Amino acid sequence: MSTATTGSGRISRKTFFILFGVAALLIAGIVSYAASSSPDGLDSATLRGCEQVMVNGTEELQGDCIAQHATDHAMASSPLADYSIRGVGYTNGIAGVIGVLVTLAVAGGLFWLIASRRRDPGDRSASDAGH
Repeated sequence: MSTATTGSGRISRKTFFILFGVAALLIAGIVSYAASSSPDGLDSATLRGCEQVMVNGTEELQGDCIAQHATDHAMASSPLADYSIRGVGYTNGIAGVIGVLVTLAVAGGLFWLIASRRRDPGDRSASDAGH
């Protein structure tokens, strides 16, 4: 088991996980606003050879590029699609915090499940019980 903060600078496991969680939430909540709204390398590569034009109020591609045949992905209408909440602008920090919380909850649950299964003596087979 780990110990509380001592003169040697060691911190407890609980304190470490709390600090880790706070750091992850701060990074997700603050740094998310600094993310670029420009297309990334894959987007710009698939748009090579096309021009984006407005036709009847909608954006269309003209020319010859891979992106002309692209469609929205299956999760495009999900609550956190495009790193925002339901497409509302300036919510990418909130979406980042929600993503961190969900990830920490799932990972923490899986780690807890694995650790509890290892400690449970009822999971051993009858042949292992006598050894």
